[in-house]
Amino acid sequence: MSIACEGLTKVYEGGKAGWPALRGLSFEISPGEFAAVTGPSGCGKSTLLNIIGLLDEPSGGRYALHGRDVTTMSDLERSVVRRDQIGFVFQSFHLLNRMSALENVCLPMLYAGADRHAARGRAGELLKKVGLHGKEKKTPLELSGGERQRVAIARALSNSPKLILADEPTGNLDSISSREIMDSLFALNAEGITIVMVTHDKELASRAGRNIKMRDGRIEP
Repeated sequence: MSIACEGLTKVYEGGKAGWPALRGLSFEISPGEFAAVTGPSGCGKSTLLNIIGLLDEPSGGRYALHGRDVTTMSDLERSVVRRDQIGFVFQSFHLLNRMSALENVCLPMLYAGADRHAARGRAGELLKKVGLHGKEKKTPLELSGGERQRVAIARALSNSPKLILADEPTGNLDSISSREIMDSLFALNAEGITIVMVTHDKELASRAGRNIKMRDGRIEP
């Protein structure tokens, strides 16, 4: 899935002129690319990721997702694209602690109208794919941080997305778990999934095929 941004801006309300989080970003990400977005805290990385993931809207400029101008989409169309074509992996996992790993992975499929039996079968296969076979019935509270993030990756894959957005996916993990999560993301990228990852870790960013460096809401040359 391709991403194309031209003159992208985002201004949050507050004060006389508001606070500009993004200041005219222009870049493209090709289908199947692995891009790391780096930069100091407050430079606009997460804001950019939220706009790419259709969780937020730009204040100005143009954003095309796989050739389609996002600004022309209705709220319903954005929701469907977000559900069916984009997978999210967050630093804080965002798993439901009262549900098992299997049930957490099932949720996006059930929201999309999948048969419950089929969803459970696919969830089991995805958990096996990320190395959690045998832990399907464990709740997030019974899993390590690295295991929780692997559940989150399995959940992100549940509706066969073409794009995965990862916001500091290793931020809460030790070095060993971080390497395992990165290996999982690279394996998915090798299957043709486009991945955009926000990270503060320069070593992790260096492993990506491309590094988009940000500062003060702009992309550094």
